[in-house]
Amino acid sequence: MKPCDLAKELAGNTYPGRGIILGKSEDKNHMVIAYFIMGRSENSRNRVFVPQEEGIRTQAFDPQKLTDPSLIIYSPVRVLDSKTIVTNGDQTDTVYDFLAQGKTFEDALRTRTFEPDEPNFTPRISGMVEGENYRLSILKSADGNPASTQRYFFEYTAPLAGQGHFIHTYRCDGNPIPSFEGEPTLVEIKGDIDEFTDLVWDNLNLDNKVSLFTRFIDVKTGETVTRIVNKNV
Repeated sequence: MKPCDLAKELAGNTYPGRGIILGKSEDKNHMVIAYFIMGRSENSRNRVFVPQEEGIRTQAFDPQKLTDPSLIIYSPVRVLDSKTIVTNGDQTDTVYDFLAQGKTFEDALRTRTFEPDEPNFTPRISGMVEGENYRLSILKSADGNPASTQRYFFEYTAPLAGQGHFIHTYRCDGNPIPSFEGEPTLVEIKGDIDEFTDLVWDNLNLDNKVSLFTRFIDVKTGETVTRIVNKNV
């Protein structure tokens, strides 16, 4: 299968919601992570990413405009030993705690479901990079029916240089917003961290994009380089 052009994949969707991209750099030397958030409401758009320990957390840009923190304030990225966890909600902490107890990524997510934001029932998307391997997951309602939870897990071993996988919460804009369907999309990973960051940020919808986190992890040393881009500055 030929990987999709990531720029076109992003530019062609006005509202993918929140998205995770994991893969390997063109030079084979780095594992690559991207996580972005978008928003349609004032509450969702009133956010920034801020550094926290080895990861990040979301924070209200204007605390006086924050109306409901329950699904928008969380730690998207946390690190435990050689494992980097990235998710679109507080399941980051669930995965971290399970891993600390010697359990697995999948064990943790089997205790969680989609978000309780009727009528969208937004999927929970999660990823983890460990060494040169990565995993992705999505937890969904059964086509909008909250009585049933569907959990999907994807594992990628020794990914090819210049390739990655992209998963996001929504298939496209709508009301209610339709959930992502199918397997994570195979995409091209191009350039160094600055080129990659610019490519993702520049192709997200101008009105709806809020924040972007990217990280390159050296596969030999584990050293990291991180970029954070916030629309609210």
